[in-house]
Amino acid sequence: MLFTSFEFLGFILILFLAYYLIPKKYQWMLLLAASYFFYFMAGAYCLIYILVTTVTVYLLGRRIEDLRKEQSDYLKEHREKLGKEEKKAYKDGMKRRQWRTLLVGLFVNLGILAVVKYTNFAIYNVNLALHGFGSGKQFDFLDIALPMGISFYTFQALGYLIDVYRGTSKAERNPFRFALFVSFFPQLVQGPISRFQDLSGTLYREHSFDAKTVSFGLQRILWGFFKKLVIADRILVGVNEIVKNPESYGGAYVFAGMMFYALELYADFTGGIDITIGVAQVFGITVTENFNRPYFSRSIKEYWRRWHITMGTWFTDYIFYPISVCKPMLKFSKFSREHFGEAIGKRMPVYLSSFAVWFATGIWHGASWNFVVWGLGNWIVIMISQEFAPLYLKFHRKVNGMINRQRAGISDRMFVLENNSFYRLFQILRTIFLMSCLRSFDCYRDVPLTFRMFGSMFTGGNWHILWDGSLLGLGLDITDYVILAAGCGLLVLVSLIQRTGSVREKIAAKPYPVRFILWYGLFLIVLLMGAYGIGYDASQFIYNQF
Repeated sequence: MLFTSFEFLGFILILFLAYYLIPKKYQWMLLLAASYFFYFMAGAYCLIYILVTTVTVYLLGRRIEDLRKEQSDYLKEHREKLGKEEKKAYKDGMKRRQWRTLLVGLFVNLGILAVVKYTNFAIYNVNLALHGFGSGKQFDFLDIALPMGISFYTFQALGYLIDVYRGTSKAERNPFRFALFVSFFPQLVQGPISRFQDLSGTLYREHSFDAKTVSFGLQRILWGFFKKLVIADRILVGVNEIVKNPESYGGAYVFAGMMFYALELYADFTGGIDITIGVAQVFGITVTENFNRPYFSRSIKEYWRRWHITMGTWFTDYIFYPISVCKPMLKFSKFSREHFGEAIGKRMPVYLSSFAVWFATGIWHGASWNFVVWGLGNWIVIMISQEFAPLYLKFHRKVNGMINRQRAGISDRMFVLENNSFYRLFQILRTIFLMSCLRSFDCYRDVPLTFRMFGSMFTGGNWHILWDGSLLGLGLDITDYVILAAGCGLLVLVSLIQRTGSVREKIAAKPYPVRFILWYGLFLIVLLMGAYGIGYDASQFIYNQF
């Protein structure tokens, strides 16, 4: 069921009525049944995968906690009999048993993800290598259906298992409650990747109908519909026309396509997350925010702290930190300090751990080389920025000093380049452009083609198409561009207002006529200006493929 389909709206309406009519102690059970029905509608075969993940992670999480309790009970019972070395040996042995249990969970569930998502990618590379060595042998690709949201629920479940192993989260004893955590339907499509200790706080709680909470949830859903239907699905027509016809659209068209895709991806992904958070809020459940005005970032590093936040924190907590402080990495760092100097030695753990994170981020987004190159491209830019940080600081100090000397005696106010509005705008536009360049690998899905099309921007010589009406030949007419421009203006306005607090809270404080006009007006905009009808296709959310 598409979030923007009538079937989904009908599903939510029926579930909403039942949720607040049944006894509250059964509410979470109803959500579990609804989640499995939602997943069943995506394909009955999908249930097998999510059940295997749920059962294995639940049992292994229980096993890890039972081992921890067994250790605690044993040490209490024998605390006066055991010496210091005996206690240490016993603890080390129990830790190894917990570690082996964790490895089983990682192996099984990452193995499932690897098989269904990366088998054909592996076959492609094997065939490529065989061809390169002159062999005529080629392996056939397998017809493996990718279950909906498998990357999201797998990472969410494994994050829980790792937290149980680390002792930062207690294992859930009720298997059905845990099944709801893994399968909670609003976040199956595109996340966010919730942590158990965060989501469980409201997921299993009994909820009474609260008009403000439900109203805020519906408002968030409406805002998501606006982003998806009015902006993302409309500009998708132009993106597809440019990307699917590279022989016809080179040069400045590539730049236009990059900018179009930046808007489409933002409106599509954040719109889907808005619907997810809004649906959860309608049922009184709090889901982690996944975006924080990312297009206001001044650097790519800052951008990734604001974009798909739960994914970034997952990779940081479960890949970056474990790799950077593991014993082999510490030994390698020591070796590097001794042989290559202090400066290089202290950087190696950061470089290698970041490389692992960005390689994993790329391959997580898709089983193809374009995503790997995209991920490593982010890594390169971020590492270069870190290395040049002292030069940036020196440049800023020099500019600040020069301008302040020139202004001496005119104003007592010190000039700081970083606080200058025009410089901040330059940094924001630079970040958007750099991210759009990197995303061109996502657009064209072919590494050599991407480089060729990117290079054509500097050799095409057709920049006049940006203002001579040529963009009207992309399947979008002047009305579409006016709607998109107005939509972008509204997105920017809302983002600016968000800097000082919740927009919904600010609107709620207004008189009823103002609230009615704003929300009913947005409803009419979605209804009248959404991308429907001939020439448009209600597309699946981009991140559903992951």
